Amino acid sequence: MNGAEILVRTAAAHGIEVCFTNPGTTEMHLVAALDSQPGLRAVLGLFEGVVTGAADGYGRMAAKPAMTLLHLGPGFANGIANLHNARRAATPIVNLIGHHATWHRNFDPPLESQVELLAAAVSVWQRTCAHAGQLSRDLADAIAASLRLPGGSATLVVPADCQWDEAGERIAALPPVPIAVVDGDRIDLARKQLSAHAGQQTVLLLGGRALTERGLLAAARIATASGCRLACESFPPRLERGPHLPALPRVPYFPEQALAFFMGARQVVLAGAREPVAFFGYRDGPSLLIPEGVAVEVLAGRDEDVPKALEDLAEALGAPAQFQHLPAATAAAPRGALDAANIAAAVVAAQPEGAIIVDEGITGIGPYYELAGQAPAHTYLALPGGAIGFGLPCSVGAAIACPRRKVIVLEGDGSGLYTAQALWSQAREGLDIVNVVLRNDVYRILQIELHRAGVQQPGPQSLAMTELSNPSVDWVGLAQSFGVPACSVTTAEALYAELARAVAEPGPALIEVRVG
Repeated sequence: MNGAEILVRTAAAHGIEVCFTNPGTTEMHLVAALDSQPGLRAVLGLFEGVVTGAADGYGRMAAKPAMTLLHLGPGFANGIANLHNARRAATPIVNLIGHHATWHRNFDPPLESQVELLAAAVSVWQRTCAHAGQLSRDLADAIAASLRLPGGSATLVVPADCQWDEAGERIAALPPVPIAVVDGDRIDLARKQLSAHAGQQTVLLLGGRALTERGLLAAARIATASGCRLACESFPPRLERGPHLPALPRVPYFPEQALAFFMGARQVVLAGAREPVAFFGYRDGPSLLIPEGVAVEVLAGRDEDVPKALEDLAEALGAPAQFQHLPAATAAAPRGALDAANIAAAVVAAQPEGAIIVDEGITGIGPYYELAGQAPAHTYLALPGGAIGFGLPCSVGAAIACPRRKVIVLEGDGSGLYTAQALWSQAREGLDIVNVVLRNDVYRILQIELHRAGVQQPGPQSLAMTELSNPSVDWVGLAQSFGVPACSVTTAEALYAELARAVAEPGPALIEVRVG
């Protein structure tokens, strides 16, 4: 058995079911080896950013890694933006980078690069295989590293000769992946802190695995017992939502709004969340978003068993077994012109129970999050890394991880153009995805930021760098060219009707929403 064959057998033996790929010459033996493992699904992306974004979406929903197969340093570099997002989301991913034969790298061929340095920027673990006999062990180590909390990308560089050389038959065992448990002393300290600052003086800030159903139910019990405020990170990697769960306000994006959000608090207790930091440093603005004088305590870090810590704290507080939740609210279909509120209302009214919402709507659908608080149970995926071009690829991975659930993508037109090739993968794989593209023909967030920077009247070059209308992109034609049925709407009634139709039918669809 050659190295490529033992590698794919090791992957299948340890639960990897999908390989997102854009291969090249140095991966041909791995491409051939995938034929020997029919249970390991290969999914082609036309651009590496689609490959890595799909692996991110898959890992978030499956809670285990997919593999990516990428071509040398330049191919990996094309996928780094969405691997950055995956790093911020702590998504388990195993990256395989095909490389020149070990002896050929010494001649500095045209595609040679310092791939290990590139990998270090977005990987929690990396290794370059030394010989074929080590490949199974290397891959098992990579899988374990990707699963070790808080999770992340593990990157294995696989030279071509390691793929074609004889590797033996033995599949390496998966190393143990321990979970750190918060000890009783820290639970008791948190209990005392909550008791000392009862009620609204304490904010319990949730992130990461605290946003699972198990973590949220425990957090709601804590809030019932202590009166503390619950909140979550601005852009949660994965958040379970529904009327059976507490509706969590998010920390606002802009620093001045975030500071106001925490006003009145005496302490913030972190459960799986980082201390919030402003996306950007503004003149005279803060970097840390919790005001000075507010104590910051850690109940459980991202590398610990956060749901268990929350459950233990609820028990220590003598919290009731359940919390009083609200019934599901039925959203009415909106009428009239298309604005952010009507667009959000149409999505909430149309989304089915069990939907997966991928939100890269940027400025075009701001009201959605609050409106969807009491919508039927669904999963919400946001963009913690901030590198745009994540929504369409993420939907590919999410749909493959959860084929029985409808995926709805809320996508800005500017960010969608970074990785529009994902539509082709949606069509090729027959994925059940509704793409809602908010077409306003501008980078609205940049226009907002120009204003915040004091530019009240942008000149022609500033406007040219923030507008997308010369020429405008025809999203209907673009989607259809990739094989995705598409339409365009200009009213709230039409948007709701097309959403209802697309939700009821299988396969991908795209709705261009003309706004602005």
